[in-house]
Amino acid sequence: MKNFVFISPNFPTNYWKFCRQLKNNGLNVLGIGDQPYDELKPELKDSLTEYYKVSSMENYDEVHRAVAFFIHKYGRIDWLESNNEYWLVRDAQLRTDFNITSGFQEKDMDAIKYKSKMKKNFKKAGLPVARYHIADNLPAARRFMKKVGYPAVAKPDNGVGAEATYKLTCDEDLVNFFETYDKNVTYIMEEYVNATVNSYDAIIDSNGEPIFENGNVTVLSLMDVVNDHGNSIYYQQKELPEDIVKAGRATVKAFGVKSRFVHLEYFRLDQDQEGLGKEGELVGLEVNMRPPGGFTPDLHNFSCSTDVYKIWADMIAFDKTDLQQGEQFYCAFMGRRDGKNFVLSHEELAEKYKANMKMQERIPDALSGAMGNQMFVANFSTKEEMDQFYYDACLCHE
Repeated sequence: MKNFVFISPNFPTNYWKFCRQLKNNGLNVLGIGDQPYDELKPELKDSLTEYYKVSSMENYDEVHRAVAFFIHKYGRIDWLESNNEYWLVRDAQLRTDFNITSGFQEKDMDAIKYKSKMKKNFKKAGLPVARYHIADNLPAARRFMKKVGYPAVAKPDNGVGAEATYKLTCDEDLVNFFETYDKNVTYIMEEYVNATVNSYDAIIDSNGEPIFENGNVTVLSLMDVVNDHGNSIYYQQKELPEDIVKAGRATVKAFGVKSRFVHLEYFRLDQDQEGLGKEGELVGLEVNMRPPGGFTPDLHNFSCSTDVYKIWADMIAFDKTDLQQGEQFYCAFMGRRDGKNFVLSHEELAEKYKANMKMQERIPDALSGAMGNQMFVANFSTKEEMDQFYYDACLCHE
């Protein structure tokens, strides 16, 4: 029987579904987390063979001892994953320390965690990338800005989503950035790309081939959602465009991805941009070597009439899946922000679209910065229907 150590299986709250499908496929699912066992969701408890509580997931020695305990009790660990961006480096360190060869090792992490270093492999995949500069001092940054022009974006070179991101529109913004940014964090400055973000989300087998593919379109940029406290709007595509499929598969090959669920992001240009391409063409943005965040795996299920939790667990257990996709839909995510005076209340919106509604609930505080506070997920057969839903969901009293 294979042993799978799942790091922090209690967060996000839907990750018990990964554990359940691993258990259904006959694996020992061994959880490590800092939440008391009695507070775990019943579904997660039922999916775990054993749970080891640590006082802090940030304490590497404690987590290391937990893995050692599981090895002593159950034997060699075949897989160790968190499926969580925050713990990817920790996962790799544990795999390296315990010679778990089924995933990325410490030596692999720079190329998949640092935005500046991702660009090399995007180019290898045949994709253009935005010009960049590692923020070091104001005079050098001004020279970079003279080359690319305003606006520009400054963000942590190793960071998640739009966390601590600055939009620089003039020299005053640039000066303010150098006066206020965290000097303990390496920042990358990039030319601004007028584009919409598209993703390629896929479950990849041990040969680097996809056994599931889908993707989403972000209607409002994550940077604007976080920095301007806006609503979060994105949707799963009913049919993945051919250029996204081509770019995604090429990126998987360039980064040497095997046996993983990945979320790869691209700019689709909203206008011609010198050095990057023509309107509608793709530009490499960043790679995330884990499932798409939050509740997006559930949106894949609704969009494709399937179960990505099972497909992923089938990849782990069998390196293939027999699960097919059913009818395809546009699956819309609407994350409403608290404090807005919406024309339709949450209850009224849910009632109007009850035939389409798949999920509605409060978003955990840890995810609300990027995803809003109140979530609605709904399926639509046409984009026109989905656009009307978004209009109704966003409309506010003046």
